Amino acid sequence: MSRPNAGSEPDPWRALIIVAQIPDAGLHRELEASAAERQAMAEVAGLREILSAHASFDVVPKSGGRVQVTGLVRGRIGQTCVVTLDPIESEIEEEVDLMFAPEAEARRLADLIEGGQDDEEPPEVADPPEAIINGIIDLGRLATDALFLAIDPYPRKEGAVFEAEVTAPDPEDHPFAALKALQDNKKGR
Repeated sequence: MSRPNAGSEPDPWRALIIVAQIPDAGLHRELEASAAERQAMAEVAGLREILSAHASFDVVPKSGGRVQVTGLVRGRIGQTCVVTLDPIESEIEEEVDLMFAPEAEARRLADLIEGGQDDEEPPEVADPPEAIINGIIDLGRLATDALFLAIDPYPRKEGAVFEAEVTAPDPEDHPFAALKALQDNKKGR
């Protein structure tokens, strides 16, 4: 998942899980972004503000060093209506269901899926797993990405309708108006 305006800036919301320390039964994490984290996230996403950001994740180890992360990300964001330019708030709720794999395995599967030669995965799997980098999964980054993907890029205040200014066509304004004017000038001589 890539974030808008992602560059060299650090991730604003971090919650690291060390894969080697995940128990066989898995673990559950509830995350709540602090005011400073929400402000930094809003800056990265180009939002007016993020009023709340909460994530609830289940992290379960799978075979082959893979880890499945499922859960829900909720947030309340402040944006500007594209029609009225009034400030508005929107609720976001985004489900997460991602598989993570060791970095080399994730890269290999991505190459196989891209080449259409992936016989190891069921046919309905279209996306390669996310990479586990240095044995760590960052649930804060995952929550941030899910929140950003759910943002409406063109938010509208309820009931706001864009009405283009319509002017009646001028009967003298048509493709041959200039020719008609020349013809009228010749007749008037």
